[in-house]
Amino acid sequence: MSEDLFGNLLDDEPVRPGSLGFAGAAQPLAVRMRPRSLDELVGQDHLKEPGSVLRRLTETQHPMSVFLWGPPGTGKTTIASIVAQAGGRRFVEISAVTAGVKEVRAELETARRELTRGKQTVLFIDEVHRFSKAQQDVLLPAVENRLVTLIAATTENPSFSVISPLLSRSVLLTLNPLTDEDIAVVVERALTDERGLAGQYTIDADAKESLVRLAGGDARRALTYLEEAAAGAQALGSGKIDASILQKSVDKAAVRYDRDGDQHYDVISAFIKSVRGSDVQAALHYLARMIEAGEDPRFIARRLIILASEDVGMAAPHILQLNVAAAQAVQLIGMPEGRIILAHATVATSLAPKSNAVITAIDNAIADVRAGKIGLVPPHLRDAHYSSAQRYGHGVGYQYAHNFPHGIARQQYLPDELEGAEYYVPTDHGQEAAVAERLGAINELLR
Repeated sequence: MSEDLFGNLLDDEPVRPGSLGFAGAAQPLAVRMRPRSLDELVGQDHLKEPGSVLRRLTETQHPMSVFLWGPPGTGKTTIASIVAQAGGRRFVEISAVTAGVKEVRAELETARRELTRGKQTVLFIDEVHRFSKAQQDVLLPAVENRLVTLIAATTENPSFSVISPLLSRSVLLTLNPLTDEDIAVVVERALTDERGLAGQYTIDADAKESLVRLAGGDARRALTYLEEAAAGAQALGSGKIDASILQKSVDKAAVRYDRDGDQHYDVISAFIKSVRGSDVQAALHYLARMIEAGEDPRFIARRLIILASEDVGMAAPHILQLNVAAAQAVQLIGMPEGRIILAHATVATSLAPKSNAVITAIDNAIADVRAGKIGLVPPHLRDAHYSSAQRYGHGVGYQYAHNFPHGIARQQYLPDELEGAEYYVPTDHGQEAAVAERLGAINELLR
């Protein structure tokens, strides 16, 4: 007899440690500090509620198929580890990077034999999006017949990377990025826990802030940086990790991009204003500073999406589509390749013609609504789909636009109190010049 990585007795069968590893003293800090229960898991509170899928996975023997989708370092492998330890189930880990159809079939056959002996199998597949369609097809009968409890981890949207029959037979759990507060908890726990640094080191406030920022919501990265910083402190004969030691250990300009020292806000502000001002060189400089400081790339992508409507708008409406696509691409491929996508979007947005007419329009319209300038919807525009609508004059006299030249029907659309109001006033920048010309022609037809 032999033992698995959790100390459970097994028949003489090789156990591949995979990414979970054997959590001994020689293992990386991130492995040693892996949570042993859902209650130890930091973040993902929406998945840990009583009666949730994760609770049932760890508290019952009911087999199911689960896909864990989330950014790196948010707990996907940890969840697999916790489920594997619950109930004494047999655990098998496969990496989609190296496994082939033959290996998958062999593991499923072994799981079938073990099930006849009363032993359930948890099959963990890391980076499942790398599996080909043929490899995913092999899993389908095992999932459908509940031969194994399948836990598949991916950083890519399963809707695009997993075959529909497999996904429809599984539960999809979305893991949220860890917050700075979550990462701070992970760091503090690693500093004091016996499995971690056991109180041998302390970290000052500036270094801790920099470490949290550099982690970018990735707990594994935070622990890797902390371990390197501790080694750096040990080499200097110090038990304290300061910003200088951290910077040398992780080889990044951490101390010049801290959260509360205004650098975080100043740099993103400078980035936004450089893009708005069409200075592509400055925009790329500030983008590089954020990337090198470990800023969450999704945060940068969200700002670019906002810029596309706030500062470009109808002057180049395709920029919004481009920036949404960039945000999706960054989510799919991650970093460091995501830097190219962010640069693409930054260059395009910086060089696009600018107009703030869209944000001005909606803000002015909202200001009128908040000031009480609302009025009644004109009767002919009201809903006329119920039987007694005509009795109240609803819909009576409505002109169907497609029955008129140019698809424009002259009738009142705004409430009486707002008749003649103008919110959207296009500029003559870029494509908005053509929009302004069309709006002028429409106004002639309407009024």
